[in-house]
Amino acid sequence: MSVIRLLSPELVNQIAAGEVIERPSSVVKELVENSLDAGASRIEVDIEAGGARLIRVRDDGSGIGVEQLPLAVASHATSKIGSFDDLEHVASMGFRGEALASVSSVARFALTSRARGQDAAFRIEVDSGRLQAARPAQHPPGTSVEVRDLFYNVPARRKFMRAERTEFAHIDDLLKSLALARDAVEFRLSHNGKPVRIWKAARSEQAALQRVAEVLGEEFPARSLRVDHAAAGLHLSGWVGLPTASRAQADAQYFYVNGRLVRDRIVAHAVRQAYADVLFHGRHAAFVLYLQLDPAGVDVNVHPAKHEVRFREQRLVHDFLYRTLHEALAQTRAGQFEVAAQLSADGVLAIHPDAVSTPHAPSMASAWPGSFQQSRLSLGVRDAPLAAYAALYGDVPAARSPLAAAPDGEAPPLGFAIAQLKSIYILAENADGLVLVDMHAAHERITYEKLKAGRVCSNLRSQMLLVPLAVAVSAKEAAAAEEHAEALAEWGLEISRSGPAAIVVRRIPALLEGADVAQLSRDVLSELAQHGSSRRLQELENELLSTMACHGSVRAGRRLSITEMNALLREMEATERSGQCNHGRPTFVQLSLAELDRLFMRGR
Repeated sequence: MSVIRLLSPELVNQIAAGEVIERPSSVVKELVENSLDAGASRIEVDIEAGGARLIRVRDDGSGIGVEQLPLAVASHATSKIGSFDDLEHVASMGFRGEALASVSSVARFALTSRARGQDAAFRIEVDSGRLQAARPAQHPPGTSVEVRDLFYNVPARRKFMRAERTEFAHIDDLLKSLALARDAVEFRLSHNGKPVRIWKAARSEQAALQRVAEVLGEEFPARSLRVDHAAAGLHLSGWVGLPTASRAQADAQYFYVNGRLVRDRIVAHAVRQAYADVLFHGRHAAFVLYLQLDPAGVDVNVHPAKHEVRFREQRLVHDFLYRTLHEALAQTRAGQFEVAAQLSADGVLAIHPDAVSTPHAPSMASAWPGSFQQSRLSLGVRDAPLAAYAALYGDVPAARSPLAAAPDGEAPPLGFAIAQLKSIYILAENADGLVLVDMHAAHERITYEKLKAGRVCSNLRSQMLLVPLAVAVSAKEAAAAEEHAEALAEWGLEISRSGPAAIVVRRIPALLEGADVAQLSRDVLSELAQHGSSRRLQELENELLSTMACHGSVRAGRRLSITEMNALLREMEATERSGQCNHGRPTFVQLSLAELDRLFMRGR
């Protein structure tokens, strides 16, 4: 083995650069985050050749004094932390103190800055690791950093750079995520001398939502829920897309922890569970969410590029995110075409009446009855799944009351039924135009929600196994079984640890009779060991209840009377998540008069 030697400072910086600088967008990220930490209100990013030729970031932040300019490009020199206590309460975007040193070691680097209150600006340059003396320059208060010929002295890294268009696309995506994080800051992006993006500073919530629309699409605000909830020292705010705004890829998911965009498995798991009942298979939710908590409760020093974090109270964060989003999505009742959701002071999510937009056309108002009284839905076939369910849980609770009747002269959100098409679809007329309802999908969701409500309100029944089942698990899963035995028993699953890596299952929920007990136990314990909580039992029961609801709901080909169709519409309006069936498919489609006019080219 070769002798041990000290590495040169230049080589140390190039190794560090290999950890944090993957491509030009990595440089932009470090420079823009420095600008944000400097309190900038305006940041300009100029790119040439996708960042390979030039990256220039200008800001109007606090600037750097001439005596500190050499320290700015020194390794592990920073103004953001000074002690271990600071490291445990990181509130800035950057803190390692190696970004500029790493960048300057793999590019031709120049920094020009003028500190606030100073009369002159100064400029330093670094080339091939050699720092030149500071000299006077012209510059307004703030800082400009120029990075030219990235990886010019590391040919192997330069070979891995992609096409100019690809590299710029990564920079564009990065600036979008930073613009969403700091809506009070103005961002400008140009490429090869041409302006590409301008995000004006947002001074109101409406302006912030407009910035979200510029990033996620103009249709996102109308297809999203506003969330704002605080509890247990955590505060979650932002927008979550309705299930109908789902995407084929997870490319519209922005989650920020104390202003830092992160990718975290705890967050991903909580969001996935919150959307479990309403998202179609293979689709991904869209959201922009901001989580605020005490900096001491999150460790941001777990990834060189700061893409990941570690929560000190992982279970608390997971449950808080899941319950907040789950309650928000529960408010997506059919007929609410534009919804804003917010948690009230007591922690209960409520829909603001003035935020539910169902346009009313005055010329059509006279067509609606002055008042309407609708009887409960009675289709006969729904009694079958409820009867089977009652055998397991007991009586199903009474149905919830429908939504309050619409004011005189106005139609309810889904309007009134006018016909049935091919014994599959219900056609209804409301104030906005025509509503098409898939009657099986709609009734399936109504029945499913009743079954779930019954399970929550009734005593859970479990079934003792004839012969206790011994299951081999990992030592971590066996420890989880011992630690969470009481919680498992509440769900009707009795598991005891019988060895360092073995358990014995004695009782399972009655509804899961016939399930693979060994695999079920492993799945539950695996989630408990990883996340501190598990919804696997509930998910399996939901799958069975969904199947029962599907087979017990009114089928295509069944002729319904006008009274039955109207009863179905009223129950849809009163049922949570009724905009989608149990499998995530839409239950209704709204066609406005304007859309119908376009189909027939009226007014052209």
